Amino acid sequence: MPVAFLDRDGVINAFPGPGAYVTRWEEFRFLPRSKEAIALLTRGGYEVHVISNQGCVSRGLITWEGLQGLTRLMLEDIEAAGGRIAGVRYCPHRTEDVCECKKPSDRMLWDALGPQRRGEMSSAVFIGDSREDLLAARSAGCSAWLALSGRTGRADIEALGVVPDRICADLWEAAGWLVQRGS
Repeated sequence: MPVAFLDRDGVINAFPGPGAYVTRWEEFRFLPRSKEAIALLTRGGYEVHVISNQGCVSRGLITWEGLQGLTRLMLEDIEAAGGRIAGVRYCPHRTEDVCECKKPSDRMLWDALGPQRRGEMSSAVFIGDSREDLLAARSAGCSAWLALSGRTGRADIEALGVVPDRICADLWEAAGWLVQRGS
């Protein structure tokens, strides 16, 4: 089963802005067709994982339990639309915490697959909206796709310092390409 890793803010839901976080369900806004894109990936045979930095926890803006509650609601909406998320991994730390899991580290990607599936990473794809997402994908050895639906616009690509394997307008376009490629 092919694997698709997705960043959350800016890929699945609207990016809240630099230095801002989604800490309440009322603030969570699915991007247009993102739920349908996950359903398309699910029907296309993809195992989908969410990989996201959520420093809002260590900043005290939301508790770990609160983040898990928000995640449950997100997953319920995705499942109601026909999608399935195999797993969600969050790094709750701030950059200054110097942890091993915060992207651009590839730790959360490897943890999602587990040691018995190491060989599958080279055929996986990570769809993200930031330099950290692309670097994590590169470090893990999977394909690095940039969605322009979040913090990075077309004018920002050169300044990223890392070349994406593919650039898509959003998750819907990326999912369509992946599913078409697989058939």
